[in-house]
Amino acid sequence: MRLSSPRVAPLSDAELTPDQEEALKPVRNGTMGVLNIFRTLAHAPKALTRFNDWGGYVLSRRNDLPAREREIVILRVGFLCKSGYEFTQHTRIGLQSGLTDAEIENIKRGADAGWSAADAALIKAADELVGDHFITDATWAELGKHFTDKQRMDVVFTTGQYTQVSMILNSFGVQLDAGQTLDPELKGF
Repeated sequence: MRLSSPRVAPLSDAELTPDQEEALKPVRNGTMGVLNIFRTLAHAPKALTRFNDWGGYVLSRRNDLPAREREIVILRVGFLCKSGYEFTQHTRIGLQSGLTDAEIENIKRGADAGWSAADAALIKAADELVGDHFITDATWAELGKHFTDKQRMDVVFTTGQYTQVSMILNSFGVQLDAGQTLDPELKGF
């Protein structure tokens, strides 16, 4: 975690204005309750509403990447951005989406950690987008061997969304939700 306490404190239910309450409605039905990210973003309810719209696309079936592959991209972005909150949340989601504990560990090691060609291409694409905001011709061509044009677009959309999310989490100091444990490799960042 970059910060040991929030710069923007998550709002309790008692602190919410009607606009903030309305912006939180779409995330109230989750099994984990309203997460700290949403309670923090509720300070800007109009932004939260639009954030949920786009995030809803990226995490939905409208995103043509299968859930497992999408989570490879998200976890790699979270790790590269040193976002302890993001990596923690999506470790759980990644496991639910078919990733193994060993694969999640290998996401931290990069594209040369024994991945299939398709999975390695996803990791390389995330690395290039986070590092240079551009997928090289070689990586784009490799992605094209395994994924459709729409899926390659969704790699870029997913990487962009979770780079933004990581910047938000890191800069606002969003802390882990109750019961979560930070990956030891992300301590002290």
